[in-house]
Amino acid sequence: MTEANPVFVPPSEFDAFLFASVGQDGNDRQLSVLSALARADVDPWHEAAELARLPGETATERLVSLIATVPGGLSTHPDPGTVAARLIALLPRKAAHPIAKTLAGKKLKGGSPTMIWGVFLVFLVLGAVFIVVYR
Repeated sequence: MTEANPVFVPPSEFDAFLFASVGQDGNDRQLSVLSALARADVDPWHEAAELARLPGETATERLVSLIATVPGGLSTHPDPGTVAARLIALLPRKAAHPIAKTLAGKKLKGGSPTMIWGVFLVFLVLGAVFIVVYR
């Protein structure tokens, strides 16, 4: 008798998302996000990481289109947008870097004194370099 060699898959931060149910396939079996992405010939862990980086609405739209490409489709026809939004909510969200928030205009409406002085200093240095070089 040959002994089975179990495959160890380390837990990941995407497990809640990957093992969540998408619905039932054409044979009335529960279909997880993992199996749906695999059937669509997409690497589930890579795609989960990509979706986690995207803004929520964009990630939801992308997941809707991916689920639509699953061979055999889903036997139940709930609203795909609702299903995708529920699944995207299971992804870990990383807080945006403070500079990204600043560039998005979330922190500097009206300008902070530190930023104003920083911009002033940059122009001062560039002006001094210009004077020295083109004298």
